[in-house]
Order: sequence, then structure tokens, then C-alpha cells
Amino acid sequence: MDRHGQTDAGHEEATPSPRPFRLGWRVYAIVGGLGIANLLAALENTVLTVAAPEVLSDLQLGDDYVWITNAFFLASTALQPLFGQFCDVFGRRHVLFTVIGLFVLGSGICGGAQSGAMLIAGRAIQGAGSGGIMLVSSIVLSDLVPLRQRGNVSAILMSIIGIGSAVGPVIGGAIASSTTWRWIFYLNLPIGAAAVVVLFFLLHMNYNKDMTFRQKLKRIDFAGNAILVASSVAILYALSYADTRYPWRSWHTLVPLLVGCAGLLLFGYLQTIAGRSRLSPAAEPLVPPRFFNNRTSVILAVTTFVSSALLYWSLFFLPVFFQAVKLYTPLHTGVALLPIGLVGIPGSVVGAVALSRWGRYKPIHMLAFALQTTGLGLLTLQGQDTTVAEWAVYQCVLALGGGIIFTTMLPAFQAFVAERDLARATATWYFIRLFGHVWGVAIPAAIFNQYIASLLDGGSSSSSSAAVTISDPVARAALADGGAYQAASAAFVEQFAPAVQAEIREVYRLALRRIFQVGIGFAGLAFVLSLFEHEIPLRSTLETEYGLKEDVAGGEKGQRAVERLCEEGQRARPGS
Repeated sequence: MDRHGQTDAGHEEATPSPRPFRLGWRVYAIVGGLGIANLLAALENTVLTVAAPEVLSDLQLGDDYVWITNAFFLASTALQPLFGQFCDVFGRRHVLFTVIGLFVLGSGICGGAQSGAMLIAGRAIQGAGSGGIMLVSSIVLSDLVPLRQRGNVSAILMSIIGIGSAVGPVIGGAIASSTTWRWIFYLNLPIGAAAVVVLFFLLHMNYNKDMTFRQKLKRIDFAGNAILVASSVAILYALSYADTRYPWRSWHTLVPLLVGCAGLLLFGYLQTIAGRSRLSPAAEPLVPPRFFNNRTSVILAVTTFVSSALLYWSLFFLPVFFQAVKLYTPLHTGVALLPIGLVGIPGSVVGAVALSRWGRYKPIHMLAFALQTTGLGLLTLQGQDTTVAEWAVYQCVLALGGGIIFTTMLPAFQAFVAERDLARATATWYFIRLFGHVWGVAIPAAIFNQYIASLLDGGSSSSSSAAVTISDPVARAALADGGAYQAASAAFVEQFAPAVQAEIREVYRLALRRIFQVGIGFAGLAFVLSLFEHEIPLRSTLETEYGLKEDVAGGEKGQRAVERLCEEGQRARPGS
């Protein structure tokens, strides 16, 4: 007997026979409820990108400001595998309500924060809920719709997420300009309540209830989770302060970074011996090594990491361009970022529908990464005189590639795992994706700070032999030692004389150009790797034991009974 089948189900494996898939009204209603929940997570991922300066000014976080974002990303990333395992052990429904509750709780703490530490704690709780919402929603969707047809339904969900990501900066800028930033978080409370109400009545799913609570706990890899979380914290701590509070060569940076990387290697080793050693006594590993036993799965993991990093590469530094180079207000900046969402949304829909129609992901990935590489190249052309039409087209090219990637990577990764592994495989993919977000902020931030430091020290532009520096000592001090990102606003630039403003804007332009030049290399790498993907057919039937309960879907149960009677009548006919 397959050992994994035994432990994964908690009893002798009895995989349901495949059945033809029919998309009913209840599935669409559940997708709508999941969309409301995902709207929360999507909004919170981007809503602070424009309003961050207002928050920093109010709570006086200093260089700890990075933890407003990093605490959110850390919690949403490190807990993904654990939530995936919880879905198998305790059922999708209970885990989904738990993560929505975490998100709403974190939002309330953030809205009422009276100190930087309280805000960061709330963001961490919010992050755990946000990552969990997106993960569990994808797992539920995988239980409702076969892999081949999933794109048509996921396009609906991805559209909602895309809308949230697109309007997030606009909402954040509008709130920051018209009222207190606290409403950015308070708005999540009624939206979260609406999601719970819809899903409470519609989402009733099967799972194994025969085991005792103690037996369920034995299935959870607590040791692996502890190592994964500790390693992620160590790496993120090193990246947060590298080249700002501490130099890259400082032991404050190198020690946690090396310890975190060593912890990830230890985690990988423990996953290979899970259930066979006292070092890893859990019956089920968080990330079974069989998820990466083929070339394409490894390629998809790498390109998922790169594409997700490049998403935040752009989302966190395009606002710097608009506010510090173009001198837009926060609200104007939010509007200027709309092309990313307005094109990324149809791009994600096109990718999902194309995957469902043709069942081929390799050519889709090749096209997407080619567009992303081209878009990053166009962003290097931006400057003080860039017109609205130009920067809008640049964003559209980048967003189209990113949108196509967004909905086609996970189905390709799921195609190489068995149905029983979908929850943990999805959690693994989301961990890789969200871990890419962390590096997608840390890597360009390090490049940004280092390049600005070199310019302030008398570096020169590659396009001119004249030195590019800032003559005003106050402005130089504000931008030095990692302060350039925090100071990136029109209000900061416009307080200086026109000649100094031109110098500051040029320094920002050159630093941003360098960031996007490096991004071209990463996107090009992903494109090359996509050439080596191997395609396999996508499943068109459901074989999950975590599907919807039939007794709740009364109409569907009656319909299946009628279908069985018709089939029996056909068999009873003469000559059949």
C-alpha cells in the first residue's frame, strides 16, 4: 500500500472514481464569496504603497518602516505550508473562516494602532490572514473544478483580485488625501463580514472526520513549520536592514542571512525523512520531495519566484517614479498606477481562458515572460519628460505579461501532482510565490540604496560625463543611509530651490533606471527557463475526497439521482 496514501487520508486510501464535471450555480456563488474574501487580501497588498508616507509621518517609525510591509509578507509567506496541511487535517471550511477572522482582527489592530510596534503586530496578523485567504481559496477552487476547466472559473476570481490590486493605490491615495489613514484598515471589517456570511451558507465540504483530535495533530509537521518560520524570519530580518541600518558585510546582516539559508536547507532535509526519524516525527511532511521530482516542476518553482518578485519590483518602485520624479500627489500617483490593474486583469483572464481552451501552458509562459521583459526594458526609458501616453503604454506591456503569468503558473504546477496532494502542493506554490514578493522588495531596495549612495558620493551618469550629485546638504542627508525611499514624495522635493529639485529628480531617475535594468535580467532568465518546460495533459475530471457535500446541494443531488435512473433505463433497453 502507498504509505503516503495511508497517512494522507488517515485511513486506507479509497480514491473516488472520476466523474464528469458540470458547473452549477452553487459553484459560481461560492466563487463570488471567495472573491469578496480575496478582495480584502488584494486591497491590502497594494493599498499602502501610496499612503505609506502618511503612516510613517504619523507614527514616526524611522528605519523600522520596512516592517510595515515585511511583517505582512513574512506572516503571509511562512505560514502557507501550515495552512495547506490544516486544510487536509481539519477541512477547508474551518481553515477559511479562521484566516478571514485573522485578517479582520489584524485590520482592527492596525486601524487602532497608537505606536509603530502595534501597527507592525497588526500587519503580521493581517498578513497571516491575507496569505491564508488566497491559499485556501485556491485549494477550494481546486476541489470544485477540474484542472482543465479551472481557468474559466479562476478567471472570475483573478479578476476580483486584480481589481482589488488595481484600485488599492487609488483608494489608499484618496484616503490619505481626504481623511485619516486608519480608514484604510477599518474598511476591511464590513467586507470581511460579508464574505463570512456568504460562505457560511454555501461552503460545506467533505473531509475525514473519523480521526480523533490527537490523531490529527500527529499528522502536522510542527518541527518543519518551526524551522521554516524561524528561517524565514532570519532571512527577512537580514534583508530588511541590509545597506540601511547595517552594511551588507556587517555580521548583523550576514549572520541572520546565513542562518536563515542554512535553516531552509535543514528544512529541505527533514522533509525527505518525515515520518521515518525522530528528527521529523510527523506522519506527513509539509513539502513532500515528490513535488520536485521532475524538471518542469523545478522550472515552474523558479519562474514563479522570479515573476512574483518582479511584480513587487514594479509595484513598490513605480510610485517612487511618479512622486519623486514626476512630482505627482499620492492621489495622482494612485491614478497613474491604474494601467497595471486595468490591463493586468484582462491579461489574467486571457491567460486562464487560453489555458482552459488549449490545455497548453508552455507557449503561454513564453509569451508572458517575453512581454514582462519588454515592459521592464521600456520602464528604463522613463524620465522627467515622459508623457502620460508613454508611461501608460509601458505599464500596459508589463501588466499584460504579469497578468498572463498570474493565472497560468499554479495550474501547470498542479498538473504534476496527484489530486490527494493538491492542498499541500498549492501551499508550496504559494509559499514560493510569496517568498518571491519578499525578495522582490529587498533586492531592488538594496540596488536603489546602493546606487543612490554611489551618486551622492560623486558617481556619474552613464549618459553624461558630468557628475550627478545633490548640492544641498539637507537634501543629501535626507537621501543618504537608506532614506531615499522614505523621502520619495513631491512634498519633499518641492521644498528645495528649483535647481536642487532638478538634481534630486535626476538622482531618483538614475536609481530607478538601474533597478529596472537588473529586472530585465531576471525576466529574461525566466523566459529562457520557460523554453525547457515539458507539457502534460491537464486533468478534466474530479477525483477529490474534499468536494462539496451533496446533502447541502439539494438540487444537484436530485439531478444526479435522475441521471442514474436514466442510465439504468438505457441499460435495461433491448439490445443495449
